[in-house]
Amino acid sequence: MAETSYTVTGMTCGHCVSSVTEEIGRIGGVRKVDVELDSGRVTVTSDQPVAEDDVRAAVTEAGYTLVAS
Repeated sequence: MAETSYTVTGMTCGHCVSSVTEEIGRIGGVRKVDVELDSGRVTVTSDQPVAEDDVRAAVTEAGYTLVAS
């Protein structure tokens, strides 16, 4: 298992959290997505490391911004 944390900006409510969780959860191999609304921290647990570009694309699709790591 791999676990990676990211920072996402623009989230303001529970719907935002749901959108980000759903989009990242669609990435192959992702097992769990934990989103902390207050800090914008998103932790992704997956079978193998997930490409940051894939996470960025999912966050963008949800309507938010992944902060450069």
